[in-house]
Order: sequence, then structure tokens, then C-alpha cells
Amino acid sequence: MVRLLEKKKPTVSILTTFAIATFGLQLLLLLFLIFQGLNIRQLSVRKQPNFVQMVDGKAVSSTDDLAREPEVIRQFVSKTMSSIFNWSGTLPPQTIEEVGRPQPDLGILIKTPAGGSEKVTTSSWVASFAFAEDFRKGFISQIAQMTPPEVFSNNPQQIISGQLIIKRVYPPKQIAPGKWEVGMVADLIQKKQADGKRLIVPFNKDLLVRAVDYFDYPQADKATVLQKAIYTVRADKLEIYEMRNLCLLDAYDNSNGAKSNQCLSEPQSGNFSR
Repeated sequence: MVRLLEKKKPTVSILTTFAIATFGLQLLLLLFLIFQGLNIRQLSVRKQPNFVQMVDGKAVSSTDDLAREPEVIRQFVSKTMSSIFNWSGTLPPQTIEEVGRPQPDLGILIKTPAGGSEKVTTSSWVASFAFAEDFRKGFISQIAQMTPPEVFSNNPQQIISGQLIIKRVYPPKQIAPGKWEVGMVADLIQKKQADGKRLIVPFNKDLLVRAVDYFDYPQADKATVLQKAIYTVRADKLEIYEMRNLCLLDAYDNSNGAKSNQCLSEPQSGNFSR
């Protein structure tokens, strides 16, 4: 009778213990996955760190994504505009053999506003990717209209070459965060190879430049030569988004760099001369 009155000790099933432990582990795993998902999302929306290229070619990390060195901006403008008007009739050499025997440039067809098609040099086409896309389309069409068809001629008596001789690129003037105005004084010189006669046209421009992001080509090992060249152009993290005629009196004022409101008419030469 005493045994019947004794309290019966509770027993815990092994299966119940296993189920509770499994549920706890799954709950911890769910919390871990949520934490990892939040970290991955933060990485996906985070902008890549900005490295500002210095004049000596070194890159330093910057907290300002819009910061650019003035000399780097000037070099970008000079390099881009020189490449745009590089009308040599040959492709840039890719091997040592091509230095002595450059390959002829067949040109790239571009649609003109009139509805036709004209050719631009490969160098001009690649360099045009340094311009903002909405500005690039119209600008490259104008370059196609300016490029003489004789640039692509195989006849030495007919071929014409073109080159932009830059006299001066003025220090960039910041007009907004990440935006600069850069004045350039230059001459566009077209030369007949047969007799050496030249056509000189002043090319004085105000270029508006802005800072942009840059992303590497996802499959660099499979990129073509043109794709690599285009991504190299964009690697400067700068682009030209507008171009205006350079209005000034005696270039820039030497004392403070300010421009005059008066515009001098530029002489336009219509004939080849020595």
C-alpha cells in the first residue's frame, strides 16, 4: 500500500530529447543564414572603393568618390582628344613586327545625321568611349563627317593624315562636385602625304569633364583587343559630357585664369597650304 502511495518518477523519452535538440539546431541554423544573407546584401549594394590616381601613376584610396587629381584630368583630356584625331590610316601596333610594318586601318562605319554612313578611324572610335554615351553618338557622327575618305586610301598619292597638335590644356576649374571645365587650345592639322601640303584648322574648345565609376571586364581573359582598349579608356574613371567653343581673349588671362566674355572669330583655312 505504501508503494502505491509513492510518487511515480517522471521519465523523459530519448525521442523527445532528440526532437528538442534538432529543433534548437535548426533554429540556430536559420538565424545564421539570415545573418549571412544580410551581410551578402550589404556587399552587393556597397560601392567599390575609389582609388585616386596620382600624377606619378600611383593609386591611393580616397573616401571621396568624386575626387580626381587636376593633372590626371589634364592628361585624360590630352590623351582622349589626341586619339580622337589620330588619322594615320594605320592601326596601333600590337606586336613588335607591326611597329615596322603597321597594318592598314579599314575604318569603322558610322551613321551620319543625313542618313548616310561615313568612316572613322579605329583610334577615333575607341577613344570616343571616353565620352558620355548620350554625347558620344552625336560627336562620333561629326567626327565621321570631318574625317577625309583619303585617310583610308591605299594610294600613297591620295592618302591624307590628320593630327591634333595641342598647344595648351588649362588647369581644370571645378564647377560642381565631381565636375570640371577644362580649356584646350589646339590645331587640327591635315597633311597630304604626296606633296606635304597642310590644312590647319584651329580647334579651341572648352570640355566639361565629370567623375564616373568603373567596372572591370568580367572575362578579361576572353576579351578582344577592341574590348580591352575600350575598358582601358574607361579605366581613368572620367568622361567628357559636353564640349563648347572656347570663348576667350588672348587665351586665358595670365593673372587669374579667368576667361573673357568676348569671343574672337577663329580663322578657318579652307585650302591646303605649305
